[in-house]
Amino acid sequence: MEHHTLRHLVLFLFIGGIIGYLAGLITTGRGFGVLGDVAVGIVGAVLGGCMARVLGLSIVSSSGEFLMALVGAVVLVGLTRFIVRNVGAAHA
Repeated sequence: MEHHTLRHLVLFLFIGGIIGYLAGLITTGRGFGVLGDVAVGIVGAVLGGCMARVLGLSIVSSSGEFLMALVGAVVLVGLTRFIVRNVGAAHA
């Protein structure tokens, strides 16, 4: 792996962790642990990008991309909690 590519991967994972941690703080008041934060951040970034395309939004700045990734991560956490709560209630 090239040094340039490795640096981008590390940066991507670091930013994913920050986004996941912030989504955890917004929705629950705490994060999900390092690996959970990174996973939520990465999947949230993909979800946020899809949401932007569906809504016809054009994101042209890094801060806009960060914000859409954060929105996607918050939506992901909210949906996950909703599903877990309803599945748990159905089995109780």
